[in-house]
Amino acid sequence: MTFLLVCLLTTNHQPLFTNHFLLSTSYFQLPMQNELILIASIFVFFGGLVAFFRFFGKQGIFAWTVICTIAANIEVLILVHAFGLDTTLGNVIFASTFLATDIMSEIFGKKEASRCVKIGILANVTFILISQSWFLYIPAEGDTMAEPIRTVFSNTPRVMLASLFAYAVCEMYDVWAYHAVWKWSEKKFGDKKGYLWLRNNGSTLVSQLINVVVFNLLAFVGVFPWNTIGEILVFGYGIFIVTSLMDTPFVYLARRIAEKHPELLKE
Repeated sequence: MTFLLVCLLTTNHQPLFTNHFLLSTSYFQLPMQNELILIASIFVFFGGLVAFFRFFGKQGIFAWTVICTIAANIEVLILVHAFGLDTTLGNVIFASTFLATDIMSEIFGKKEASRCVKIGILANVTFILISQSWFLYIPAEGDTMAEPIRTVFSNTPRVMLASLFAYAVCEMYDVWAYHAVWKWSEKKFGDKKGYLWLRNNGSTLVSQLINVVVFNLLAFVGVFPWNTIGEILVFGYGIFIVTSLMDTPFVYLARRIAEKHPELLKE
């Protein structure tokens, strides 16, 4: 996960805006509010991806991938307390990028799924370059936003490179594994359309593990104690197990939509 738990362990963020410009939510707090929002976000993000596909076809999936890879870089900087632990956001929206490649694999094939991954990588690189270019400007004397923005986006090169490398490796593996499991199940059971749940979960559960391990080892070995890194790995992968299992019905839904609306399969 891009910048997974960086804020939890390394950063003390200050509000980007003064309370004068913020709408207080103290009167709207509900019991287990963060937990409820996190659970609801799974359905919102996964459903949003399927809606993008329904209205825009393949291009909608590409667009969703770009949106989520950029949004995850920002959302992960927000620290919340949920399910008895402090954790950063971004896990669910990032998980939807795996759903995007699985839908692309199922409906459009391996080539287009790989293209989706490349678009996500390019979106990550572009966002990093643009956000870092902001710091080349000299702020005006009356500026109040440059320093807070610098705090948010001035991540270390090591963390950024670890994030980009982990994303590229785990997403490319996800596409390869999806089609490898698909080929095996078709040969084993003689059913090309069946066992979607197997190729979906078989590829995503492993690719998410690769993502969590690769990113955190590259970013944090030598920075944090091994027991701290272990906690990050366990908690991060736990979230991804849940989201990976829950995204399967959405792959079935997307395939059903494609069958009912063949115009979506056109370029």
